Amino acid sequence: MDYDGIIVGAGHNSLVLQAYLCRAGLKVLCIERRDAAGGGLATVEDPRYPGFLHNTHSFYHRALNRMPWYRDLELKRHGAVYLEPELNVSLLLKRGAALEWWTDFEKTVEAFARFSRRDADTLRRWRDDFLPIVEEILIPEAQAPPLHPGRRRALLEQSARGRLLLSVSALSPLEFVQREFEHPVIQAGLLFFNGLREVDLRCAGFGHHIAALLASSGKAQMCIGGSGALARALVSAVVESGGEIRLQTTPKRFVVEAGRVVGVETASGERFTARHFVASGLNPHQSFLELFDEDLLPSAWRDRARGFQYNLIAPLFALNLNLSEPPCYRAAERYAHLDDAFMVILGLEHVDRYLDMVRCHEEGTMPPVVMWGSCPTIFDSSQAPEGRHTAFMWQKVPYRLNGDPTNWDREKERHGGDMLSVWREYAPNLKDAVIDSFVRSALDIERTFPNMKAGDLLVGAFTNGQIGYDRPFPGAGHYRGHLPGLYLCGSCCHPGGNITGLPGYNCAQIILNDLGLRAMWAPEPLERRLGRL
Repeated sequence: MDYDGIIVGAGHNSLVLQAYLCRAGLKVLCIERRDAAGGGLATVEDPRYPGFLHNTHSFYHRALNRMPWYRDLELKRHGAVYLEPELNVSLLLKRGAALEWWTDFEKTVEAFARFSRRDADTLRRWRDDFLPIVEEILIPEAQAPPLHPGRRRALLEQSARGRLLLSVSALSPLEFVQREFEHPVIQAGLLFFNGLREVDLRCAGFGHHIAALLASSGKAQMCIGGSGALARALVSAVVESGGEIRLQTTPKRFVVEAGRVVGVETASGERFTARHFVASGLNPHQSFLELFDEDLLPSAWRDRARGFQYNLIAPLFALNLNLSEPPCYRAAERYAHLDDAFMVILGLEHVDRYLDMVRCHEEGTMPPVVMWGSCPTIFDSSQAPEGRHTAFMWQKVPYRLNGDPTNWDREKERHGGDMLSVWREYAPNLKDAVIDSFVRSALDIERTFPNMKAGDLLVGAFTNGQIGYDRPFPGAGHYRGHLPGLYLCGSCCHPGGNITGLPGYNCAQIILNDLGLRAMWAPEPLERRLGRL
């Protein structure tokens, strides 16, 4: 069958891309090996306990309803409605204290001041200094194809704000936090938040991540009905625009004719042809090493794809609970509002605990239990039967446990028990409130989503130069492959993983421009915006 374009993999970035291209009048097919579209946007019902819904991969979405594609594709109308709870994050300590992040910045300052007045003042200073940098530089950069690093630096050096960004970026997150903040709990909280983005805290070049975190107005959000509601909304937007999605369709190879990618052949022998483009939402190993015949991939591209690295500290272990009542935390006996915290962090009593966790990832040993999670049904009762609740905790764990990822098959139930024991130390009522539980290891994630190689939910480290213009690697950093007609749109591209939709949004800008089609929704060119700073 003939199409204007074909997209391989139906993750959220692919669906964003497809919706934009179909709205531009193109006939686009998306093929997906699984039986559902949306990738990690998965909300599943516990088969043993009907009505208990669990977000088995993605849950926290940062400022998602402020994304341009959320607005352009009218996803609220399609059923994706977001909540941003006021007490956004709470780091609970065993002694009963808590470090709090609120949607109200002044409340966050007050929470920091209970630990350190100096750190509270530092928080305010960096928020004031970096808020315009986030709004005028970092957000526009994330929402556009990246500039060559030399040109980017030249533009940023022309303004005071650009120079401040460059100077802070030269630091590692660890250096920035230790230089700017004094209290070990605040240091730990900030580094852990940075670690949620899977950037190695010791890696120079990412110090600005902490300052940007302090300045960003958008906080963690959840989708009513679960993350799967966003997947359904994207599919609805695609179908409404004339797009076609074929599930349970496994790609076997790209079809190349006269030096151009012109289609996809499936494992069942079907062949789909594309007049203009084929876009891959898969990782570089899949796109270049699995879907191309060896003689069609230059050796330099083969070596770069083989050398693509995945995040060391990205893999997650998940403990999911069905509950008769929500967790009741000891700390709430003193501060009642803590039971209404959206995201709860447990086990992080000191900054050294985070450093121990990173060391264990390097060694492949079981790290100390430092975990974070939520009880979604406090905010959205539709995700459990009436009067019942669901809750989860995530922990960062090494993919290769004691050198072998298959060790997780033997150890995961025991480790889930260890996590529950720690959770009960903070919320004693869980001793009697648990109806049932299940766990998912880092290896289970890779088995479900093979593009998340080594359990890397971001689909690629931000080390080894795999950032910006050179993400996933030099030559492929502008959403284009080595042959005409091939594009990349997945999380391996700029600006990276998590649920942002921006790799798909940016790839849509590239493809429509290459086809000579006007995109009225596209932002002003990044070089022009940075040139006005």
